[in-house]
Amino acid sequence: MIDFSRLPSAAEKNISVRVKGAAERALRRGHPWVFEDAILRQSHLGNAGDLAVIYDREKNNFLAVGLYDPLSPIRIKVLQALEPLRIDRAFFAEKLKAAQAKREALIGEGTTGYRLVYGESDGFPALIIDRYGETLALKLYTSAWLPHLQALLGAMEDAIVFESLVLRLSRALQSDRLNIAKLYGLHDGQQLIGDGADKPVQFVENGLLFQADVRKGHKTGFFFDQRDSRQKARELAQGRRVLDVFSYTGGFSVYALAGGARTITALDVSEPALETLSLNVEKNGFDPKLIDVMAGDAFASLMELIQARRKFNMVIVDPPAFANSRASMRNAVMAYRRLVEMALRLLANDGILVMASCSSRINAEMFFQLVERSALVAGFKLEVIEKTGHGLDHPVGFPEAAYLKALFARVTK
Repeated sequence: MIDFSRLPSAAEKNISVRVKGAAERALRRGHPWVFEDAILRQSHLGNAGDLAVIYDREKNNFLAVGLYDPLSPIRIKVLQALEPLRIDRAFFAEKLKAAQAKREALIGEGTTGYRLVYGESDGFPALIIDRYGETLALKLYTSAWLPHLQALLGAMEDAIVFESLVLRLSRALQSDRLNIAKLYGLHDGQQLIGDGADKPVQFVENGLLFQADVRKGHKTGFFFDQRDSRQKARELAQGRRVLDVFSYTGGFSVYALAGGARTITALDVSEPALETLSLNVEKNGFDPKLIDVMAGDAFASLMELIQARRKFNMVIVDPPAFANSRASMRNAVMAYRRLVEMALRLLANDGILVMASCSSRINAEMFFQLVERSALVAGFKLEVIEKTGHGLDHPVGFPEAAYLKALFARVTK
């Protein structure tokens, strides 16, 4: 449970803000961020979570209102634009209902696990909500939400049917610098509503059964964003020996088995994740002898497989984000090139390469060109089967929200 009396309160007086012309135009187009250097003037300094109201410079008309975040270069995270509305429990509830309505089609597909709120694209900047059956995982990426947490939780109870709610905090919010645990009694993995999340929760995706650790697992416990790519891999896996690199808890592996894969070799650095992978395989009724798990660094382990002259008919490479900043771009490109080259060396002729990226700083066009050129340099030809991106529960509401891409290609020498 949570002691709301310990949480900070937003100031009664809103911050009045004027921004540069380019920022005004971006707000009118629906962009949800106002950067620090775009602010021309503001009425007074504010604390995290105070409401900042932006007016246009020409007629002093309302443009937008958002959460003020003095610790972030994204100084104002927009909640509502163009039409003024009161920011309260009812406001959040309506936004949640709209987000839920967008995802109704997933439920009909035999899916009970999905991203219910995808940040800014659903009107909740720097916040996500993932559904795992009757359990919700709420992840915050800014302390600006803390003054509004009581209203938000009330709105969730008004708009969504669920039994259990777990709080997840970004690394920044877990840092000693912010001291959120001591100041407000909040910590990562905290059960806010209900119980039972101390054990793995179960959910269904496209008719397949999975379990996830929503309190301690990476992100919120599972990667819902690759659902469409997993389904495509399922369609292509029949009779193939599959190598699943960065397998985590086995999303791609289970789908490949469901598609009739002959064998699976799953590689991940996390032994607990591989243990969950084995459980997910068994829960879906597949023979555990069909899967071989390898715990280790992806690059070193791939080289071991190459030296052992192993060959696979499908290699799936779904790495973490290599490019989290502009400075890391060069190293990220080099890492992708190495992975493509090693994956190709492990593929049998006419095998299928699945290469994915979740690095937002490397856009889809750049990534697909990188993969195809890397293959060409390594002496392989790629016949593109399909390119996938964001699914229904990860809508791209503005350019920066686009980060996911995957390439499916048949490989020949």
